[in-house]
Amino acid sequence: MKIASFKGFFDHLSYYLRYNAVVLERSGHMKKWLTAIGAAVGIIAAIGICFTNIIMFMKKKTDEEIIKRETEDGHDVFEAFDRMEKTAFVIPSSYGYDLKGYYIAPHDTQNTMIICHGVTMNLFNSLKYMHLFLDLGWNVLVYDHRRHGQSGGKTTSYGYYEKDDLKEVVSWLRERVGQRGLVGIHGESMGAVTALLYAGAHPDDGADFYIADCPFASFDEQLAYRLKMEYRLPARPILPLANLFLRWRDGYRTRDVSPLSVIGRIPQPVLFIHSKDDDYIPVEASELLYEKKNGPKSLYIAEAGEHAMSYTKNRESYRNAVKTFLDRVAKP
Repeated sequence: MKIASFKGFFDHLSYYLRYNAVVLERSGHMKKWLTAIGAAVGIIAAIGICFTNIIMFMKKKTDEEIIKRETEDGHDVFEAFDRMEKTAFVIPSSYGYDLKGYYIAPHDTQNTMIICHGVTMNLFNSLKYMHLFLDLGWNVLVYDHRRHGQSGGKTTSYGYYEKDDLKEVVSWLRERVGQRGLVGIHGESMGAVTALLYAGAHPDDGADFYIADCPFASFDEQLAYRLKMEYRLPARPILPLANLFLRWRDGYRTRDVSPLSVIGRIPQPVLFIHSKDDDYIPVEASELLYEKKNGPKSLYIAEAGEHAMSYTKNRESYRNAVKTFLDRVAKP
């Protein structure tokens, strides 16, 4: 019997218990058997809830933690951001909460970069990239993903729901700048996954190009890798169990979060970026996505830096890679 949900599981279990109750009672083992079944179900539920709690509610960094880390890494951008002329915005998500951010437009152009931050971060982590693109003559939009910073939302979905929020942000920006300007999306880590999932879902009406910095190729593979590296645990049976609970609790499965499954549908140019020494999301993820991407694409492998540190540790070569890519996609 195929069990499609927790309700189906417990309905099936209840039927099985009733069917065997008489036999078990006669044999004198019913109480022990029920105790064993109850303990097994309890353990399964505890593992499923615990693991999906980690996925859905990963601890976020505070503003102070992000500012301290970024400043120590040489990104002294926060006082300048406070002084900048900018437009605060609130965009309703289709999921019932608000997305908040800023539009910074000092240049006489409609060309704009949207910057998507990574998991546990917020738009403060995007400010170093904001300065990079402003310096290259682009206006910039930064915002907080769901459940991060000032935006609403109760769970993190690693791009599954975030891609739909990004659609709302792009629509808001298009209404503001019209069709005259180019719209690009830069994403870091989860932000890169979000950008690629959005691009795959909107091949005809999305952004004009994408820059994906250290994305994973498949959430399934990424979770399996982290289980092995951090806990020395096998992917099975944990991931199938997590999928069952995640579908029940948050409405999607880990295999639904897969840039690899949509990369072939993205016609727009994509610049893939990754540090060769990234030990959190291995560089092979970006190399695979680059290989599977059809049409215009570029790949920049940074020589130094851990996860999401390519720009911090390779500023000149990172800037050159981005500038070369922008010059090509923005060429009349």
